[in-house]
Amino acid sequence: MAVSERRGLARGSPVEWGPRLLLLLLLLAGCSGRIHRLTLTGEKRADIQLNSFGFYTNGTLEVELSLLQLGPQKTEEKTPLVGFSLTRVRSGSVLSYSPQDPYDCPLQKNSSNLLVLFLINTKDLQVQVQKYGDQKKLFIFPGLLPEVPSNPGPPKPGPSATPKVDSVPSTINKDGPVPSAVSQGSQQGPSRKDKELVLDLNLHDNSYNFSFHVVIGSRAEEGQYSLNFHNCHNLIPGQEQPFNISVMIWEKNPEGFLSAAEIPLFKLYMVMSACFLAAGIFWVSVLCRNTYNVFKIHWLMAALAFTKSISLLFHSINYYFINSQGHPIEGLAVMHYITHLLKGALLFITIALIGSGWAFVKYILSDKEKKIFGIVIPLQVLANVAYIVIESHEEGTSDYRLWKEILFLVDLICCGTILLPVVWSIRHLQDASGTDGKVAVSLAKLKLFRHYYITVICYIYFTRIIAILLQVAVPFQWQWLYQLLVEGSTLTFFVLTGYKFQPAGDNLYLQLPQEDEEDVQMDQVMTDSGFREGLSKVNKAGGRELL
Repeated sequence: MAVSERRGLARGSPVEWGPRLLLLLLLLAGCSGRIHRLTLTGEKRADIQLNSFGFYTNGTLEVELSLLQLGPQKTEEKTPLVGFSLTRVRSGSVLSYSPQDPYDCPLQKNSSNLLVLFLINTKDLQVQVQKYGDQKKLFIFPGLLPEVPSNPGPPKPGPSATPKVDSVPSTINKDGPVPSAVSQGSQQGPSRKDKELVLDLNLHDNSYNFSFHVVIGSRAEEGQYSLNFHNCHNLIPGQEQPFNISVMIWEKNPEGFLSAAEIPLFKLYMVMSACFLAAGIFWVSVLCRNTYNVFKIHWLMAALAFTKSISLLFHSINYYFINSQGHPIEGLAVMHYITHLLKGALLFITIALIGSGWAFVKYILSDKEKKIFGIVIPLQVLANVAYIVIESHEEGTSDYRLWKEILFLVDLICCGTILLPVVWSIRHLQDASGTDGKVAVSLAKLKLFRHYYITVICYIYFTRIIAILLQVAVPFQWQWLYQLLVEGSTLTFFVLTGYKFQPAGDNLYLQLPQEDEEDVQMDQVMTDSGFREGLSKVNKAGGRELL
């Protein structure tokens, strides 16, 4: 199982979640940002995805395998069945997924894709490095980079030493303290594979360890790289041998520790935070100018805009420190998690309350609406907490992908369920339009509800579906457009909702509380009897609960 802080939500009663949640947030704040450490004990998976990162020219990847303890090997293999793979895709990550035989070992097949294999030979105590595809300026070094110099530029003159063999021998000689050897045997097979680099594998107390680092030498080698660990001994079900592994990974671009798609996020979140802050200030000014038409939910909408702005501000600051230090500041990370939770809860509460007509149409929720709130709101809060937990842990943990897919599905279910109050309100207005004698007004209100329903549908569609499709379709350096679309759609949704339900005297939606259902029925009876013929009714707006 993975050594990580993934407990606190699985056990205990809901009353105990508050203190555990606060403790969980404090623990997560200490997790590394782009400096990764993964420790797995008793692991039985055959393939482990360690991490994915977008590299620019002169970007560096450092990997230190500090502990690898394998189970007893039953047969003597001809080729190594344990090792790392480093794959690259030039465009979106959708191209990196291809169907393959689950019993096929990725370390034993030739490939024309952009691939680097690190085959761990425990018998000869060496690591064979095999490169596939055209990667002439992807330099591989034994050992780690020196701690003081951060610019990986010095290895660049390496290719001039050997015009044909990817300059591997010259680059190895530059790293003098780590001995290495170069095999001159030619490789067979249909793939274009460079001559083989061999790294030393150390054995200490029945544990193997070695380290290496990779330098992206030119723009041709830029792309999204995925680092995976494979133990093909565990491919056959029922014959898995548990193993222990501890690996440390450093990923860095010339501008800092952020991936290529994350570099613009600091400025993006800062700009969007200012936009939400300006929208919140403008909304408060509107509320102050229309005091007699303001309801409680209007102030809830203002609180949502300010909470969203603060959450984006802390998110932006976190990315700044991750880029410069490789990890976030503990206190700022906790504040970001707290505001993220509050923002998620306020968003769904506000959408549901507006859709149900609370404070606008009525002041009491029906039993069905109370059940919706009792189910959806806790699930949405749990989904936000789980996403924070997942994003704060390593991709190589055993249940990382499973929980991410399950919680994404929970979020979609919440988004669909939260539309039910809007649908019920539309049906109520449809029924009322044929019975209350005020068909024109009811149809206008019905039209406004339908517009709001379409707005919510578009918001969910753009932020949950279109944004993800955009992320996997665009090139690796443009994947930040996913966050831009999400935040832009959220801001547009806030502005449209505020415009539709602004506190104004001529707003059809805000005219709904002027009369309750008993008044409408009484008006119908008195009108039919002719008792009120020639009389006019005085508006009761002053007697309502206005803020």
